[in-house]
Amino acid sequence: MNNINFRSFEEAGQAILKFLSQRFGFKLWMITRTEDDDWIVLLSEDNGYNIKPGQVFHWADSFCSHMVQNNAPRIVPYSPDIQVYTDAPINKLVTIKAYIGQPLFKEDGSLFGTLCAIDPEPQSKALLEDAPLFDLIAKMLSFTIQAELKTAKYIRKAERFEMESLSDPMTGLFNRRAWDQLIKLEEERCKLYGHPTAVIMIDLNDLKITNDTLGHAAGDELIQRMSLTLKDIIRSNDIVARLGGDEFAVLSIETNLENAKKFVLRIQSAFAKAGISAAIGLAMRNPTFGLVAAITEADAKMYQNKVLVKSNNN
Repeated sequence: MNNINFRSFEEAGQAILKFLSQRFGFKLWMITRTEDDDWIVLLSEDNGYNIKPGQVFHWADSFCSHMVQNNAPRIVPYSPDIQVYTDAPINKLVTIKAYIGQPLFKEDGSLFGTLCAIDPEPQSKALLEDAPLFDLIAKMLSFTIQAELKTAKYIRKAERFEMESLSDPMTGLFNRRAWDQLIKLEEERCKLYGHPTAVIMIDLNDLKITNDTLGHAAGDELIQRMSLTLKDIIRSNDIVARLGGDEFAVLSIETNLENAKKFVLRIQSAFAKAGISAAIGLAMRNPTFGLVAAITEADAKMYQNKVLVKSNNN
């Protein structure tokens, strides 16, 4: 780790994992993120387990879930000595005989994830003497993560300011080109930090009928009413776009499934008050497949919702 000049959490994290691997061995070192039931691998230094960034495991199955609750030691040269580690379901997936774990924290003190290592062979008890080093490295990583997450908020604002020229002239919302570019940028952040993100696809149900019966001016007014309603209820962190015609989309950043469902209910309530009928589809980003797959899933659910509404009206 000589000549240290890291430009990002990713560079610093990967260098730290490589250093720890060279210094202490262990077949696998990881930096992970926890989100609800998911344990997401952000960075890895793998020499035998074939674990790659983006893989997702069940949080409650891991050694780390016990470690962060102080139910078991952070450094265990021979993990079968610890009953909760012996009973952990992850043992059915991989062979673990030695373990090191350290919690990583967000600025508010809540858990971000872990720095951890596993090995299929027992390790020297001398590892216990290096506890202060592991603790120091974890604190440095936590600080780096906190700083970069703060910076990411300002970067998002700058990106959206740059994209303002790519707006739909009727609504002032981002257009499809801006949406595609912002999705690409956010996907890179999702890969790096592991934060959950929801995609909501929305399609007006009555635009064609309105255009045919009341004229295009009334249809335009309906589209504008839709856009204003969405603008009023989204968070500053979210992205809303008109993708074309009667199709809209929302990217709800750093939100879990429970909150995303509540957000959809707020959208439905706001639409009802505004006299808007729309089909809605919701999907969460899966760390394995990314935002593009979530958009496809949300679009399919929106279409299913649209078909259901039509069948109920007939």
